[in-house]
Amino acid sequence: MSMLYVLIPLALMLLAVAVWALIWAIRSGQFDDLESHAWSVVLDDDQKPPGDPGADKTESDSGTGEAGSESDEGKR
Repeated sequence: MSMLYVLIPLALMLLAVAVWALIWAIRSGQFDDLESHAWSVVLDDDQKPPGDPGADKTESDSGTGEAGSESDEGKR
C-alpha cells in the first residue's frame, strides 16, 4: 500500500512530461508537413549536381586501372 504513495505521483509526473512534450511538438511545427520528407526519398534523383567536378567522368573512366593494363599488355 505504501508503494502507491510513490507510484501515483511518479505516474502523474510522467504524464505531465508527456503532455508537455506533445504540446511543445505541436507548437514548434513538428507536425506541419508530414508528407514531403517521406516523398523526398522516393523522388530523389541519382544524378550528380552539374557543378560536381567528377560528374563528367563515365563509369569506364572510374575503374581501377586493371582493364587498361590488360589492353596495354596486348599491344606489346
